[in-house]
Amino acid sequence: MKNSISNDNSHVANRWVIALAGIFLQIALGAVYAWSVFRTPLAKQFGWSISEVTLTFTISIFVLGVSAFFGGLWLNRQGPRIVAMTGGALYGLGVFLASFSDHKLWWLYLSYGLIGGIGLGFGYIVPVAVLVKWFPDRRGLITGVAVGGFGAGALITAPVATRLIQTVGVLTTFAYLGIAFLIVTVIAGYFMQNPPEGYKPAGWTPTATENKQRAAHDYSLAEALKTWQWWALWLLLFLNTSAGISLISQEAPIFQELGHVTAAVAAGMVGIVSIGNAFGRVFWAWVSDMITRKATFFVMFVIQVALFWVFPGLATVFSLTLLAFVVLMCYGGGFGTMPAFAADYFGSKNVGPIYGLMLTAWGFASAFGPLLIAHMRQVNGNYRGALHVIAGVMAVSAVLPILVNPPRAVTSASASQGSKQRVA
Repeated sequence: MKNSISNDNSHVANRWVIALAGIFLQIALGAVYAWSVFRTPLAKQFGWSISEVTLTFTISIFVLGVSAFFGGLWLNRQGPRIVAMTGGALYGLGVFLASFSDHKLWWLYLSYGLIGGIGLGFGYIVPVAVLVKWFPDRRGLITGVAVGGFGAGALITAPVATRLIQTVGVLTTFAYLGIAFLIVTVIAGYFMQNPPEGYKPAGWTPTATENKQRAAHDYSLAEALKTWQWWALWLLLFLNTSAGISLISQEAPIFQELGHVTAAVAAGMVGIVSIGNAFGRVFWAWVSDMITRKATFFVMFVIQVALFWVFPGLATVFSLTLLAFVVLMCYGGGFGTMPAFAADYFGSKNVGPIYGLMLTAWGFASAFGPLLIAHMRQVNGNYRGALHVIAGVMAVSAVLPILVNPPRAVTSASASQGSKQRVA
């Protein structure tokens, strides 16, 4: 009876509603990527340095990486709806409370950085964990679309926030946006739910290639951490994120140094290439459904080797913008592809905590990548050496996706449980 229900066409229809809600949730959360529009207004109004204001964003992203793990654990115990709605409420509350940061930098860190970051982590992990279960037939594409919404959040929020700052001021803008984010995320979070146990789309069976690249059973978090493959996937995400975020952290000055353009032109170039982050999450995730996740990471690494190596020799606005756009496509592609990668290797049942903990790679990379390129720039006096070092790191990294394969060892307890499920 359960199997007939789980394959009913009504559930196939429902999964698209859930997917749409997940996209809206991620778009609202992805507004955090629009933080740059707040930097200068906050610095000018309160006398803070750009680095002090930027630390707010760093705190928020690092906390996201940590809290996503706890959100994944909570999701497994209480279900996705409560986690998503709590995450949305905390994120909206954090942004709203930032409106009371008048001459209090520590309050900005606490509200937008810590409280907002916890909400981001709780909210971010839910659509990822839920949609891989609803879409076993399109794991890569659907998670790519979902996290693509996160990448696109800044494209919507940045112009809205900029206009609000000009009309009502930066602190009031936080209040308005916080209320809007809270409403959108809580409503979208309400739609988050897991499919019935044993669900699969009507008429779908995995291909031989898909079976070869998927785990034999659903791993628990403890089991996954005992495999070298989990650590390999963590390292893949860390390396890919470090490369992309190093460029993101220095985009404008790199464009000014290499292209000899004004700050205004460089800012316009930054806006254009940021689209690559959102587009890459969908594009590479879609590609991974066809050529496997490991092949996708290999291709992205090889492309970045070439791009970072030739980057210092470019001088035109078009060539710099184009290559940076592709680099950010690869950066976004890591986030679009990795959730399906983790579900393939460890099963979809516990992908919340398994991938949630993997997202700590994002937090560490957000510190390592910018520090690396900034240090190399200071040592060499230009970006040439720094970009070539990153190209070398990507060249070494390209070996890792060739080596990684799905874990095949099955514990006796898991094998017994799997047998009972197949008999049932």
